[in-house]
Amino acid sequence: MYPDSLKQLIESFKYLPGIGEKSAERFAFSVLELDEEQVDMFSNSLKNVVNSIHKCPKCNTLTDLNLCNICSDTSRDHHSLCVFEDSKNVFLFEKLGKFNGKYHVLDGLISPLDGINPEDIGLGSLISRIQEEDIEEIILAFKSGIEGDTTALYIKRILGDLNIKITRLASGVPIGVDMEFVDSLTLERALLDRTEVE
Repeated sequence: MYPDSLKQLIESFKYLPGIGEKSAERFAFSVLELDEEQVDMFSNSLKNVVNSIHKCPKCNTLTDLNLCNICSDTSRDHHSLCVFEDSKNVFLFEKLGKFNGKYHVLDGLISPLDGINPEDIGLGSLISRIQEEDIEEIILAFKSGIEGDTTALYIKRILGDLNIKITRLASGVPIGVDMEFVDSLTLERALLDRTEVE
């Protein structure tokens, strides 16, 4: 029905999460309304982000630098470390502007039902970092639910011998909801009301 090039563009948009046929068609037709300069900028942006974004070797968040801006910022509080399951949440917290510590990003959460075990989520780099740096508190900022709880308890167990305060965001974050969908006021409150992991 559609010309091949338009059909290919629609199929390409469907690679994005949450984009179905109708949204992909709408995006594709929107691209047709862009001028040549805008299309070039869009195309170059896609190529640049894929070629230049990588994981920070220290905290595992996304960056286009050798060491991300947060890890290289000496003015930040290096005693507290907020641990996330993915990089999107680092940027979310940075937008809040209420946390001045450092971050560490795991490669997901423990989920035995999905075949994801402790050794699959990069806990080794977190433990090494805690042992090498002067960390006094780690804040576990995982989504609520079985995977988040399992991962938090496992981290608490493996760090039990170290003299580190382990806290978790308060339960104002709804169970099962990804943090990117939580409003900033709720996130700020959850950060301020964090509790120790039992």
